[in-house]
Amino acid sequence: MAPRVERGRQDDPVAAYKRLLRAYLDRRPSGTRLKIADAIGKHKSFVSQITNPAYPIPVPVRHLAAIMDICHFTKEERTAFLAAYRAAHPNQSHRLGAARPGGYRTLHIEVPLFDDPEVQHEIEDTIRQFARRIAALAQRGRD
Repeated sequence: MAPRVERGRQDDPVAAYKRLLRAYLDRRPSGTRLKIADAIGKHKSFVSQITNPAYPIPVPVRHLAAIMDICHFTKEERTAFLAAYRAAHPNQSHRLGAARPGGYRTLHIEVPLFDDPEVQHEIEDTIRQFARRIAALAQRGRD
């Protein structure tokens, strides 16, 4: 097998934090990327793109808390990753409040199983969207 070629430029700040994220993910159990995809309501290929330094697609700030929670970042990992993220996106620093420890929490709720996978996905996605909207409204109240 050929070695992995790192296409993200070394001086690219987005590639820098994505390299950190990929390293942290590589140390987590298999299935972590799928858990992230489910939690943020995206396809696993989206998670692959936002964690690959070769792609310029940034990690959306709204997904940081969920990613760090699911991956169980250590305090050191969280600090290093957020510092690299801030360096890459200085204009987003004000939005990182939700990514701080204690900023968000992942809830696991039970929903009935439906025979139709499309219905199942639609219900779960609606619950995720509702939670995001409630959090955004609460955040607006604090700003």
